[in-house]
Amino acid sequence: MGNLTPARRKEPRYPSPDGPSPPRFSPRPNLPAAAAAGPVPRPVLSDVGRVLGRSMENVRATYSFGRELGRGQFGITYLVTHRETGAQFACKSIATRKLVHQEDLEDICREIQIMHHLTGHRNIVELKGAYEDRYSVNLVMELCEGGELFDRIIAKGHYSERAAASLCREIVNVVHVCHSMGVMHRDLKLENFLFLNKKEDSPLKVTDFGLSVFFKPGDIFKDLVGSAFYIAPEVLRQHYGAEADIWSAGVMLYILLCGVPPFFAETEEGIFDAILHGHIDFTSDPWPSISISAKELVKMMLRSDPKERLTAAEILNHPWMREDGASDKPLDLTVMNRMKQFRAMNKLKKVALKVVAESLSEEEIMGLKEMFKSMDTDNCGTITFEELKAGLPKLGNLGIKISESDIRQLMEAADVDGNGSIDYIEFITATMHMNRMEREDHLYKAFEYFDKDKSGYITVEELEQALKKYNMGDEKTIKEILAEVDIDKQLTVHRCAVGFHQSCLN
Repeated sequence: MGNLTPARRKEPRYPSPDGPSPPRFSPRPNLPAAAAAGPVPRPVLSDVGRVLGRSMENVRATYSFGRELGRGQFGITYLVTHRETGAQFACKSIATRKLVHQEDLEDICREIQIMHHLTGHRNIVELKGAYEDRYSVNLVMELCEGGELFDRIIAKGHYSERAAASLCREIVNVVHVCHSMGVMHRDLKLENFLFLNKKEDSPLKVTDFGLSVFFKPGDIFKDLVGSAFYIAPEVLRQHYGAEADIWSAGVMLYILLCGVPPFFAETEEGIFDAILHGHIDFTSDPWPSISISAKELVKMMLRSDPKERLTAAEILNHPWMREDGASDKPLDLTVMNRMKQFRAMNKLKKVALKVVAESLSEEEIMGLKEMFKSMDTDNCGTITFEELKAGLPKLGNLGIKISESDIRQLMEAADVDGNGSIDYIEFITATMHMNRMEREDHLYKAFEYFDKDKSGYITVEELEQALKKYNMGDEKTIKEILAEVDIDKQLTVHRCAVGFHQSCLN
């Protein structure tokens, strides 16, 4: 939940799509393993690609593929190494078989055009090149090795308004550059920003332009896109312009100052209602200790009327945003603790959804089971996109209303291994939110599954076992989750269920 993309495909934050599995080339071509892999493939293929409209090229002729960097809704991101220079980059692959509509092709081309258009700015990830072969479109881009924004804040320990202002300057710089160059981002959120490297002065980079569009002053858009916590009220009303990016940046600043989003509820609909009502809490801790100047800036960025919001240039000139304009006094520890939990629960969410899907009763999933059976026309136990598309007219009889764009998004979201089909559990996992099956009792089931010895706590060993079963975490990830959620290295079932229930909204 939280990502609204009925009008077009949604790419995950920072390289993450689905291409065919790469050959097992060694990251360094001069090693024996690379030599054993056979001759380097020819760089140019004879056909013209249907996406980029130019001669197809084999990206693996120029780059050797290494480890997986991340796996998102639409595929996999790999660490790649330039065969001649040894320089490392990130490669996002998009399976062309999934680009079934003309608008899908246009979306990919627009994303590439926008990244080329914006390349060269300090806070925007640089696109090095786009390649198309018979199976995928591959975007080779700058490798951001410095980690996520929350990770950096938590690792440093000391956090102040001045640090928040410094981060906000980099975020608003992105908005300023985009808007001045005629680009509206449309999906600004903290998860879409990464540090380039581990250095103290590393630039913060925005890494995802999958929903971005070109615009001219006065243009009005109606596509309902974005992420629930960050979406502007006029986007919900489907009548908006570039001011929606300012709202999203304001939400990010609010989170940077207090650790939680300004609009929160237990359902996506509840979040939207809160956004439309526009009431913002500036009275609860830690807000009484935050400067008046910081609060005024947040309020001016989160005005319900987009015409009353500050522009990016005006925000950058605000006294609080200037160098040394904000206090260096440490913020309340509550802020740091909230950030830790906010991050950790999002990491747990993915594996818990699969556990919930497997624990639902026959009665609870009967409608979805019948939907799956009606789609699986050849009774092979998996569903292809064509089977989903062919089954659309039958969905109305099951009491579940899903648009064709939802089905396309469902297929892309569930088919993370890129094999062109989804199995039963994948289908239930991806669709159960449509029947509001993320109820708290099911979340308790998920975490009781983790609690193998029924002690009421989830230990490192129990969580490691569950995460390994679903191929969703290594030892480092597990340690981070436990460290961020509970200081005594044990998670109570109650605490996790409630926390996960809230994190589902993001």
